[in-house]
Amino acid sequence: CRIWSNFMFTNSDEAAINKKLPKELLLRIFSFLDVVTLCRCAQVSRSWNVLALDGSNWQRIDLFDFQRDIEGRVVENISKRCGGFLRKLSLRGCLGVGDSALRTFSQNCRNIELLSLNGCTKITDSEGCPLLEQLNISWCDQVTKDGIQALVRCCPGLKGLFLKGCTQLEDEALKHIGGHCPELVTLNLQTCSQITDEGLITICRGCHRLQSLCVSGCANITDAILHALGQNCPRLRILEVARCSQLTDVGFTTLARTTSYTYFFLHQITDGTLIQLSIHCPRLQVLSLSHCELITDDGIRHLGSGPCAHDRLEVIELDNCPLITDASLEHLKNCHSLDRIELYDCQQITRAGIKRLRTHLPNIKVHAYFAPVTPPPSVGGSRQRFCRCCVLL
Repeated sequence: CRIWSNFMFTNSDEAAINKKLPKELLLRIFSFLDVVTLCRCAQVSRSWNVLALDGSNWQRIDLFDFQRDIEGRVVENISKRCGGFLRKLSLRGCLGVGDSALRTFSQNCRNIELLSLNGCTKITDSEGCPLLEQLNISWCDQVTKDGIQALVRCCPGLKGLFLKGCTQLEDEALKHIGGHCPELVTLNLQTCSQITDEGLITICRGCHRLQSLCVSGCANITDAILHALGQNCPRLRILEVARCSQLTDVGFTTLARTTSYTYFFLHQITDGTLIQLSIHCPRLQVLSLSHCELITDDGIRHLGSGPCAHDRLEVIELDNCPLITDASLEHLKNCHSLDRIELYDCQQITRAGIKRLRTHLPNIKVHAYFAPVTPPPSVGGSRQRFCRCCVLL
């Protein structure tokens, strides 16, 4: 940066720039620079140092691509410099940041709206930031119900809360969320394996604005959750329930009749649910049926003839559905908006079936895998030949 200063323009040229352009305009120019460029500009001269480090230029900070091994004191310095200017901060992957840094941060940056602590494993329980609207503390597995309680009491305006992989959370934590976050729109509880119907029902009753819910990997929940969602969350559009093996067709049928979903990520269902979706979910855009081993071509037939098929359905995931055959692809050929289909490990799907589908939908992205054929044993030899995949196994 010093070289740039010496060779690009002289000190007198720099002085002229600073003199001719008002500070407000220079700050406006600097506001378009990213973190790395601002730090470089801060080393050019004293005047540029002042401009580059002005808090108004540090309203949105993402340190993931800058330096992932930063220490907590860096966050403390940033919070002191930015103060009330800072609106969005991502500390994703910053393993060295702990509670002390977050405590200083919360005291200085009261206007923060979005904070990502994804992968910050040293974070435990903290509080503050009353204007916070979105928080991502995924995989912070030291966070407990005490931290969630402090958070929601101090941040009643939370709209997005991402708790994926926070494995210590139990129903008590969800009760705090349901009791203090009426504005909540998005909630991700993936792999929070200790939660049950009791805690999620509290969420449904207290968060009527909920639009997106992910409880994939929460194996303890039952159809009671689907009933509660249908009765209390009319705005819900995205539901992810992969690997929730206790959910049945009965629950999904009730839910499909009471809401109009856009995205469905299902597991352990039969054709009965697909029939209900085809009738009651005309706005369905994304449907994930991965590992739904009980669905057949008949269920896909109903889906393909439903109101969502012709103009709405964009993505359907059928990977690891062993009963699906080329007939299902025929049923989907009139889904004119279909952009992607997943067919991994659908052993009854053939290349010919995919080729026929592409004659009707030439731009569709088909993700499939066909295992190489094992060659026959060599004639007259006692040693059997194997394909490369078999050798690896």
